[in-house]
Amino acid sequence: MDAFDSSVPRLVTYLISRGVGARAVVLDLETSNVDDLASVVEGADAVVFAAGAGPNSGPERKESVDKNAAALLADAAEQAGVRRYVLVSSMGTEPVDPDSDDVMAIYLRAKAAADEDLRGRDLDWTIVRPGRLTDAEGSGQVLAGSGVEYGEIPRADVAATLQAVLHSPETIGKQFSLVGGTEQIREALLSL
Repeated sequence: MDAFDSSVPRLVTYLISRGVGARAVVLDLETSNVDDLASVVEGADAVVFAAGAGPNSGPERKESVDKNAAALLADAAEQAGVRRYVLVSSMGTEPVDPDSDDVMAIYLRAKAAADEDLRGRDLDWTIVRPGRLTDAEGSGQVLAGSGVEYGEIPRADVAATLQAVLHSPETIGKQFSLVGGTEQIREALLSL
């Protein structure tokens, strides 16, 4: 199998090491266990969960990746002594019809369960809930908060926000929605 076969969900974990910067690690979430992942994140200052089952995946992958893999990374972070955990979730996770078998509802329930699991852990967590992701060029300007209406945001601005969150201890213990806006990222985070 090709190392970057898009049919297999992957976890790209950015390990922020003191004085070194970041490096990407590709790990198959469907075959990894907590020990495998803990050995990868050991010594890191932070982990970022930005994996997703993908728009064409079925209900099983929504559970195995969007929910269970996020918990697996949290287990691994705890085991490895990595306190800082940033989770990329999704807008629209509250409320979701608990009886719907619509794939989008299953996805949102999986994200909501991952959020709830992380909030219950003794980690320095932040949950970022972006709106619909686009491939538009990033502007460095966002709208962040709990009462943000659903909207779009360039992937580049989500990535820049995640980087800023890692350097913003005031975001620890917070979850917020994120869409394109008019505030510089750092100022938006300070106003949470």
